[in-house]
Amino acid sequence: MSSVDLMEYRPSEDEPFMNPRQREYFRNKLLSWKDDILRESRGTLENLQEESQNHPDMADRASSESDRALELRTRDRQRKLIGKIDAALKRIDDGTYGYCEETGDPIGVARLDARPTATLSLEAQELHERREKVYRDE
Repeated sequence: MSSVDLMEYRPSEDEPFMNPRQREYFRNKLLSWKDDILRESRGTLENLQEESQNHPDMADRASSESDRALELRTRDRQRKLIGKIDAALKRIDDGTYGYCEETGDPIGVARLDARPTATLSLEAQELHERREKVYRDE
């Protein structure tokens, strides 16, 4: 399948679930997402290195430190996301991608398109969140 075909292709519920075309679509979507995150991270590192100069004004220094802390928290979240992307790519390779870890049922193309790292079907995710809320409220 050419890259033009993949750019125009959108998986649908009308075709066999996780057929080779869908798997390739999601693999490319995940790889592209990972590349974007890595590119942003390199930009952040460059900015942090440039920003490391001392600010004589206390307010400027505090603002700069606050910005840096926020940036580092964002990068940490993205590092964790890369782990989830890598895990999803591994599931594509081993044939388990797109199937709920709890029920084994298909997660659904629309959910995977919106959240390609999803490991639970919508129903299982909602049940998981309801259980979490009950434990938090106790």
